[in-house]
Amino acid sequence: MFKISKAGLTVAVLLIALTSFSVGRVVAQGSDLQSKLETYLQVLEIVKGDYVEKNVDDQKLVYGSIRGLLDALDDPYTRFMEPKSYKEMKMRMSGSYSGIGIYIGIKEKQLMVISPIADTPAKKMGLKAGDAILKIDDKDTKDMALEEAVSLIRGPQGSKVKISALRKGWKEAKDFAITREKIVIKSVVAKLLNNGIAYIKLNTFENLAAAREFEKALRSARDADGLIIDVRGNGGGLLQNAVDIGSMFIATPGMIVQTVDREGRREQLESTGRVLWTKPVVLLINESSASASEILAGALRDNKVATLVGMHSFGKASVQNVRQLNDGSAVLLTIAKYLTPNGEDITKRGISAEVVVPVPTAEAEVEADDSLPDETRDVQLQKAISILKGKIMERAGAQG
Repeated sequence: MFKISKAGLTVAVLLIALTSFSVGRVVAQGSDLQSKLETYLQVLEIVKGDYVEKNVDDQKLVYGSIRGLLDALDDPYTRFMEPKSYKEMKMRMSGSYSGIGIYIGIKEKQLMVISPIADTPAKKMGLKAGDAILKIDDKDTKDMALEEAVSLIRGPQGSKVKISALRKGWKEAKDFAITREKIVIKSVVAKLLNNGIAYIKLNTFENLAAAREFEKALRSARDADGLIIDVRGNGGGLLQNAVDIGSMFIATPGMIVQTVDREGRREQLESTGRVLWTKPVVLLINESSASASEILAGALRDNKVATLVGMHSFGKASVQNVRQLNDGSAVLLTIAKYLTPNGEDITKRGISAEVVVPVPTAEAEVEADDSLPDETRDVQLQKAISILKGKIMERAGAQG
């Protein structure tokens, strides 16, 4: 058996504890894994004993090893967060942080903009959904972990970050020098349209207060004859928010979503039964509607509550669990994938709109920066209004 220094052993034991949450769980997986861990310890001993730089940062080795382990899973949504990044994520869930205001994701191994958030530096500087992010402050994003990209983009208010982005149709990338600001995400924006239809734009599911804000807007719209829910550009967030909002429309024992774990076991997340709206609904989606937005869209469609209008969604169908570690860092681990109530797996494919309405290029170029769209220029919203009017008339005829 090889020997290892005390320092090296400390790092190795810490690594095993962090990645497996207990040494016992690693050993329980079998002697084959133990043998492979011995190989890791041999490499660690070589590094600690022979690497040209004598005083290698043990924490850097540990964190790098964890990232390597998670990267080997080839899952962009399973990732490691250092204490600072984890703290920032919790702040972001409160609805406020310092950055440029974009949702980012990884599709086909390319870091890309899922959507810029309305009235933020990213939106004002012209970043758009679907832009491939090639560099952040001249650092190549190839094989970059999602959380590392988030950490590089966020920073002190008033500081600048340079984003090198490539858009479909461009021959070469363009640099965007963007000044970071305090980003305050308002989960819900609502208004009553001129035709008596209620409109609620749901900007994010990330804010812990999103479901409460949505409920307040929904109660305020109780006198309207129909409702349009807009999750275009909504990059998702907390699963529970999707369940709580879906439950405002779906009676028990209606299902909101199914999850499938590593053993193939299915869990059905059902409505809580707090139905607040039974009138006609249309839901607007597009290519930047992801995660919890897709859960809500699938739930309302499959339960025949809403008609989906717009374009197919992003296709992020995985559920992450956050495990906080002893030093304040955390692992976001994909523990399941979700299916719509009817059993559809939308991984990478997205949810298809029932009424497809492409956005003309000319209109996309003059897209408003406001949180609320201009209904005279928004062809998808116009179509949603038209369909909703038909549903309202049909309902009135049925009640006759």
